[in-house]
Amino acid sequence: MLSLRRAFLPAVRTNHCRFFSASQNKRNARKGLVLGVYEKEGEDGGFHLTDAASGLDSALSGKLSELLKISGPVIKKGKTRTFYAIHEDFPCVAVVGLGKNNAGVCGSENWDTCKENIRAAVSAGCRLLQDLEVSHVEVDGCGDAQSAAEGAVLGLFQYDQLKSKKKTKVTTQLHGSADLAGWEKGIHYGEGQNLARLLMEAPANYITPTIFAHTIEEKLAPHSQRVTVHKRSQAWIVEQQMGAFLSVSKGSEEPPVFLELQYNGCPDDTQAPLLLVGKGITFDSGGISLKPPSGMDAMRADMGGAATVCASVVTAAALKLPINIIGLAPLCENMPSGKANKPGDVVMAKNGKTIQVDNTDAEGRLILADALCYAHTFNPRAIVNAATLTGAIDVALGSAATGVFTNSDWLWEQLQKASVVTGDRMWRMPLFEHYTRQVTDSQLADLNNIGKYSRSGGACTAAAFLKEFVTAPHWAHLDIAGVMMNKDEIPYLRKGMSGRPTRTLVEFAAGLAGQA
Repeated sequence: MLSLRRAFLPAVRTNHCRFFSASQNKRNARKGLVLGVYEKEGEDGGFHLTDAASGLDSALSGKLSELLKISGPVIKKGKTRTFYAIHEDFPCVAVVGLGKNNAGVCGSENWDTCKENIRAAVSAGCRLLQDLEVSHVEVDGCGDAQSAAEGAVLGLFQYDQLKSKKKTKVTTQLHGSADLAGWEKGIHYGEGQNLARLLMEAPANYITPTIFAHTIEEKLAPHSQRVTVHKRSQAWIVEQQMGAFLSVSKGSEEPPVFLELQYNGCPDDTQAPLLLVGKGITFDSGGISLKPPSGMDAMRADMGGAATVCASVVTAAALKLPINIIGLAPLCENMPSGKANKPGDVVMAKNGKTIQVDNTDAEGRLILADALCYAHTFNPRAIVNAATLTGAIDVALGSAATGVFTNSDWLWEQLQKASVVTGDRMWRMPLFEHYTRQVTDSQLADLNNIGKYSRSGGACTAAAFLKEFVTAPHWAHLDIAGVMMNKDEIPYLRKGMSGRPTRTLVEFAAGLAGQA
C-alpha cells in the first residue's frame, strides 16, 4: 500500500491543483473526463461508482477505485477530486461527488434531489477542468444524461464578451453513448437558459429594444420554416391603442418594439396556442420616480421576463416541440425626460381602462397590461407572463423560487410539476380580492398602478393589477424579480444574471405538448 500511495498521490488534487510540471500540464491538459461517484448509504467512507466510472476503473484494473480510497475521505456531494495521467486518453480526470444514490423527488424541497445533485456535481467538474485550460471534456451521464448536460452547459457559462481576457472555451460531449437523446435535450435546455443569461447580463447600451429583437430574430433564423417573427414598430403600437405601453416608452430616445414570435410546432393548425408574455424593459431607471443609484446597473436585466420567454420559444423550436407557442415581448426603456410619465398622470390601456400612474417605477405592469390585452386576441390555450416585477417578491421568497399568481388550479399544477423536474422552483402566491380592492381604489382613474397601501403586499397588488387585464380562464403571472440574479445560491450557475426560469417554461411547454 505504501508503494502505491507514493506512486499515485502526486497525481491527485482535491480542491487545489498539484501539477506534474508546468510543461507537462500544458501538453496534456487539453482533454478531460468528468466521472461521478456516490456515497454508500450507511457505510462510513464507502463509495459507489457510476457505470461510466466503473467502466474506466475496470479498464485501469481497479486503479481509480484504489486512488479514491487512498487519496482522502469519500468525495462529498458537489466536491471534486482530480487525477492526472491515469489514462492515456484523458490526462485530467475529475471525479465528482453525487451524494447518496437513493435520492429522488423531495416533497419538502419541491425538486428532484438526484437531478440537482448531478447538475451541481457535473458543473463543478467541468469548471475545475476549465480552470486547468482543458478545452474538451467528456462527461459521465451519471444515470441522467439530460441533467448532466444541463450542469455542464450552465456551469461553464461566463459573460466575458467585453473582456480582453476570457475563460478557456470548453466543448463537452457525453462519455459513452448511454443516452445521447437525453444529452442533446439537456444541451438545448442549458443553451436556452444561457441565451436568457446573455441577454440579461449584457449592458443596456448593447441590448436596446431594437438590438434585443434583432438578436432573437437571428437565433430563430435556423427555424424559419416553423417560426414567424414580427418586430412591431411604434406606429403599429399606436394603431393598437396601447396607451399604457407608449406612456412608458415615450421617456426614452430609444424607440419601442413590440416583438411577436409565432412558433407553429403542431401539425394541427387549429390547436390553440400557448401564449408566453415577457416584460421587456431593457433598462429601468425608474423614470421620474428615479431609483437610487446603488444597484441601478442591475436594471439592465429588467427585461428578464422577455429574455426568458423569447429564449423558451427559441428552445422549443430547437427541440421541435409539437405545440403552437406565441411569444410576446413589449420592449422599451423607462427613462426620465421632459416627455416621460409624471406621477399622477392618467393613461389608457388597450382595453379602455384608465390607469393613474402614481409611481413611474411601477412601469412593468403598464407595458404588460397592453400585452396581455393583445394576447387574448389569439384565443390562447393558456397565458403565462413572466416579469421582474416587484422587489416585494424578493422580500417574500428570496431567490429560492419564482412567485406564481394564477386563476387556474390546472395551470398551477402544470407549472409546479415542470419546476420539480428542472429544479428551478415555483411557489404559488395569493390572488385575493383583498388585493384587487387596493388597486381599483383610485382617485382619478379606474386603476392605480400602485396599491393603496404601497408598502404592504407589493407583489400581490401588482398581480392583482395585471388580473384586471385578463379574461382568460387559464392565466399565470410569474414574478421573477427574486430569481433574477445568482450570487452563490445555485451551485451550477456562476455569479450574475440567472436566466431563470427558462428551463421550467420549456419543460412546461413540453408537458403541454405531450397532453395535446
